[in-house]
This record gives sequence, structure tokens and C-alpha cells, in this order.
Amino acid sequence: MLDQLAQLVKEFGQDAVVKNEAIPNDKNNAVLEETGNSLFSSLQKIASQGDLSQIAGLLQGKDIDKNNPTVKEITNQVSHSLTEKLGINQATATSTVTAMIPQILGSLISKAKDPKDNSLNISDLLSSLTGGNSAENAGIMEAISTYGVHFGLDQNADGKVDLDDAAELTKKGGLGGMLGKLFGK
Repeated sequence: MLDQLAQLVKEFGQDAVVKNEAIPNDKNNAVLEETGNSLFSSLQKIASQGDLSQIAGLLQGKDIDKNNPTVKEITNQVSHSLTEKLGINQATATSTVTAMIPQILGSLISKAKDPKDNSLNISDLLSSLTGGNSAENAGIMEAISTYGVHFGLDQNADGKVDLDDAAELTKKGGLGGMLGKLFGK
């Protein structure tokens, strides 16, 4: 996932960073690299805090703009990192990151949700964010169970999402179908 993220940062960083006169040219690559690393760390931090509703909201691809509270949180963390680690002026860092983060997240989520794009999928994205940690993956499954009822995953109307629902969904498209339904595919 880091490779895909780095590519998207370079793509969307052309205007926001490379063509930005407020960022010295000799710092362009460092700013792009740190933006990618800090963005990934911010997403991991959100996932590790157990507020998977934030991640689920992003993965649905809805409201990925600078006013989304999760996007604001990520933007603040990334801009702070650019200021602290690279000495970029706070106002410049904030405006640069505010221009890039919604575009990067939107594109990353589109790639993960695109069945024709095999470079990244939702399960890879979630695994990357949790570091493959089985306890955190269990937390994701708990979130799916909790939030899945709201997304129509409760196939037998018993008020919870469990293996019985997964078995029913398997008949209708498998785990990919279940995750796709959860994340708005």
C-alpha cells in the first residue's frame, strides 16, 4: 500500500508542492516523502485508536473534503509533521496539505474499491493500516459486526452480523461482496 500511496502523493504533489514557490525546490522530494509517510501514520493511528467508524466513513468514499473531521485530523497531523521535521512554515504546510489530502484519499479509496484495479483492495488497505495485527483485525471484525447492521449486512435479521450472515452473503458474492457492501461498493 505504501507504494500506491507514494505514487498518489507524487501525482497530487506536483501542483501543491513542486509548483509551490513557498516550498524550496531542494525540499520538494522530502516534503512529498514525508507527506506520504505521515499520511500513512495518521491513518494507522486512527485505526489503532479503535474508531473504525472514521475509517469506514472514509472507505465509503463519502465526504472526502477538507471539512470532513477525519480529513481535518489527518491534515493537521501531516502539516505538523512537515513543520516539525522539515522546517516548512506552518501556513505553507497547512495550505499545501489541505490541497493534497482529500485528493490523495479520494484516489486511494477509488483504487481500493475498483474491481478492475488489482494493485490495491479494501482488505489490503485494512491490513496495511492494522499492520496485520490479529487483535486489531478482530477489532475491525467487531466494527463490521457493529456497523454492518446499519449497512444491510444482517442477512437473517437477528440484530447482529455473524458467520450465519457471512455464509448467506457468500452465496451472494462472497466476503468481497460483504466488504463491498459495507464500504459502499
